[in-house]
Amino acid sequence: EVQVDELQRLLAGMEKEHRSLLLKMKEGEAELARLRSVEGDKLAEQDRSAQLEKEVAMLREKIHHLDDMLKSQQRKVRQMIEQLQNSKTVIQAKDAVIQELKERVAYLEAENLEMHDRIEHLIEKQVSRGGHSSRARSKSEYVSSKRLTGPKPLPLIRVVET
Repeated sequence: EVQVDELQRLLAGMEKEHRSLLLKMKEGEAELARLRSVEGDKLAEQDRSAQLEKEVAMLREKIHHLDDMLKSQQRKVRQMIEQLQNSKTVIQAKDAVIQELKERVAYLEAENLEMHDRIEHLIEKQVSRGGHSSRARSKSEYVSSKRLTGPKPLPLIRVVET
C-alpha cells in the first residue's frame, strides 16, 4: 500500500509535471507564433520599404526628367520672346520707313499737281494770247490749298484759277 501510495503520488507528480510541461509547451508555441508573426511583419515591412524606395527613386528620376524638360521649354520660350521682340523692332523700323515714303509720295503728288496746274495755267495764257478762248476748268482739276505734314515742313500749295 505504501508503494501504491508512493506510485500514486509519483503518478500525480508526473501528471502535474505533464500539465506544467504542456502549459510551457503551449506558451512556447504561442511565443514562437508571435515571433514568427513579428518576423513576418518585419519581412513585409522590409519588402514594403524596398518597394517604396524603388518608387521614390523612380519618382526622383521622373522629377529630374521633368525639370530638364521644363528648363528646355523655358529656354525655347525665352528664344521665342527674343525673336518676337526682334521682329517687332524690325517691323517698327519698316513701318517708319513706310510712313516716311508715304509722306514723300504725298509731297511729290502735291508738287506734281502744282506743276500740272502751272503748266495748264501757262498753256491757257499762251492760248488766250493767241486769241483763242480759254477753256473752263473741270471740278476734278481744281485742287484746294492744303498743308502736308511730314518730317520736314512742306510748303503751302495753292492753286489759283486765273
